[in-house]
Amino acid sequence: MTAVTAAESLARLAAERVDHRFKGLPPDADGLTVGELAAQHRNLFTGGFATPVLALSAERLEHNLRLMETYADRHGLAFAPHGKTSMAPQLFQRQIEHGAWGITLAVPHQVRVARAFGTRRVFLANELVDGAALRWVSAELDADPEFRFVAYVDSVRGVELMDAALSGARRPLDVVVELAAGEGARTGVRTEAECAAVADAVAGTRSLRLVGVAGYEGEVPQADPERVTAWLRRLVALAADFDKAGRFSGVDEIVVSAGGSAWFDAVADVFAEIPELSLPVLKLLRSGAYVSHDDGHYRKLTPFNRVPEEGALEPAFRLWTQVVSRPSAEQAFVNAGKRDAAYDLDLPFAQVIRRDGTERPATGVSVTAVSDQHAWLSTTPEADLEVGDWVGLGLSHPCTSFDKWPLIPLAEADGTVVDYVRTFF
Repeated sequence: MTAVTAAESLARLAAERVDHRFKGLPPDADGLTVGELAAQHRNLFTGGFATPVLALSAERLEHNLRLMETYADRHGLAFAPHGKTSMAPQLFQRQIEHGAWGITLAVPHQVRVARAFGTRRVFLANELVDGAALRWVSAELDADPEFRFVAYVDSVRGVELMDAALSGARRPLDVVVELAAGEGARTGVRTEAECAAVADAVAGTRSLRLVGVAGYEGEVPQADPERVTAWLRRLVALAADFDKAGRFSGVDEIVVSAGGSAWFDAVADVFAEIPELSLPVLKLLRSGAYVSHDDGHYRKLTPFNRVPEEGALEPAFRLWTQVVSRPSAEQAFVNAGKRDAAYDLDLPFAQVIRRDGTERPATGVSVTAVSDQHAWLSTTPEADLEVGDWVGLGLSHPCTSFDKWPLIPLAEADGTVVDYVRTFF
């Protein structure tokens, strides 16, 4: 896929027609293209948008993109942010424009989305054993010399299945051995001896090429700085041992990859300790939630809390809802629930109230539960809340916020909507 085709693919998003598929958009915008609606620069609060509506802050999104670009550069890291967070090709492109090496993904559907919009480098943080998907990836590699694809392997059986599916492939598929984060962790090879056995299996194939090692430190049991650092040093030692044994033959660089959104400071510190190997090392960080950050889970866990001198991410999502019932002085209901807001890690957070164009803190208002289409609000005597008020909710866990909204207004601080972000889940 050429760079021109990638640009054209992204441009086609603006030609999509606005209709009933897209929640929260102005009803009178039906039939307009997304580009035509964006060009109107409607205001989120006065331009006919219907609650509930999720908005992404234009300024905070740009801040987060710049911050992680600077962070990766400062620490000598390549960056392949996890695309599963947003599944938004427009954001993939902006991440790449802000220095990302490529995009990390998890399953074949996500890779197909990325390729449809011109992504040139994909790191698949999963072992891929589906024959149809492997053959499709192989065809993409054969058709595009500039496409780079790297996937996990974590079992001899998986290597055998991959090799069988890729019989006759012209280009080898690059793989990294996934080191498990510990007993009881998620995927990955449990011991170094088993890692060596998987690497030997790769060496015995014609269709696979071992290019490095990887893993996910967020799965370290009872994770704390000491345990995470110890596991990361195991990962680095595994790469060094493989290199000493001559396992990275026929490659230009050795890939060493880790990094979720909770421990990337530890990844940066330990990757800085990687000794000189026989080839250059691609130190690949994969943190993805930063793009929107959040008001709950990652706000508490972000490494920038431990290293404030490096900067701070800003929560970029706000879900605007409307009070539809005020049955008592202690209770109110807004018109957004599980279908609209992430609730798997934390409930939404009541942040601001808008009435008659004026915005103020949601003092005395808290979310206590969510139904399918309602959030339950508890209100104290100091809460000034009426039916019809708009309530802005902060969200926790961006990965389960993006997936509920196929078209998300990108709004400036004054409410001016400057674009719309299309997601593909």
